[in-house]
Amino acid sequence: MSADKAFVDVQNLSRVFDVSKPWLERVVSNEGRKILKAVTDVSFSINKGETFALVGESGSGKSTIARMIVGLIPPSMGSVSFDGIAIAGEDSRPSPSSLRRRFTMIFQDPYASLNPRWRVESIVSEPIRAFGLAKSSQDIRARVEELLRLVGLDPLDGVKYPHEFSGGQRQRIAIARALASNPEFIVCDEPTSALDVSVQAQILNLMRDLQERLGLTYLFISHNLAVVRHMATRVGVLYLGRLVEISPSREIFSAPQMPYTRMLLEAVPDLKGKPRNHDLVRGEIANPINMPPGCPYHPRCVYAYERCPVERPELKVHYPPALAACHALEDGLLVPKPLFEKV
Repeated sequence: MSADKAFVDVQNLSRVFDVSKPWLERVVSNEGRKILKAVTDVSFSINKGETFALVGESGSGKSTIARMIVGLIPPSMGSVSFDGIAIAGEDSRPSPSSLRRRFTMIFQDPYASLNPRWRVESIVSEPIRAFGLAKSSQDIRARVEELLRLVGLDPLDGVKYPHEFSGGQRQRIAIARALASNPEFIVCDEPTSALDVSVQAQILNLMRDLQERLGLTYLFISHNLAVVRHMATRVGVLYLGRLVEISPSREIFSAPQMPYTRMLLEAVPDLKGKPRNHDLVRGEIANPINMPPGCPYHPRCVYAYERCPVERPELKVHYPPALAACHALEDGLLVPKPLFEKV
């Protein structure tokens, strides 16, 4: 999909953090500055009405990308456009409230994302008041009651405080607050990772129902691949802050192309006991402060050869419809195979 037609367009997004010790300590210990490359040259687009998922190990840059997209932290390089309007990057300008209310975020921890001193009705009504979406207190109260019903809560729950609810109920309150501004795009940063499995299913089904009913677009961030398979239209795989594969959900879960993607999928327990075409896994994720040269995955990859530690692979199409960053795929040394063996 071209950038001029993408509902959300992310181009060459990068973010670095200075994690150096204080100046005096560096002088005494004769140490240089330390720069952590959290996100490097990430580009993707999201179509209106779809769910684009970002997956990867902890520390791969998923939440950093989410926070840059919604404007909580600025990018070091690159740009983010929403419905054709730049909202982050060098060419962006302060977003008017009419644009800002069209996108929002659901955070990972429902225990930390809600103000414990506010009643639920105040929490949910805050975006309504901030964006001037209702004129009178009566209209605001009616809208809050409508939102609580929409997420499966009782309107009478509005007088309670967050500590009076379970984790799943708190996340429903967070979803109601996110919907209060009538958004079109929601960034979901691991919205179910802090919840029990049975509650996760309820929240995920609720989010899918709301997407169909309200025409929402999601950026869904998770390390739980079972959840991603249930939710996503397309999937982007991150490794050490870089996208290494982008593919439709069905293809990526049946025949992943990038060896790292395959490793992630093989780590998911299979309750049906199907035999798998396993590849060996070596080592652990590298230090993002001192990343390996060339392909950052090559120290762990069983398909690595002389080109991998020298040249960084580009994200491109080798076997349609997926994009993958892998020299072995490009040079024909690796052919994608089904994840499961035929029995």
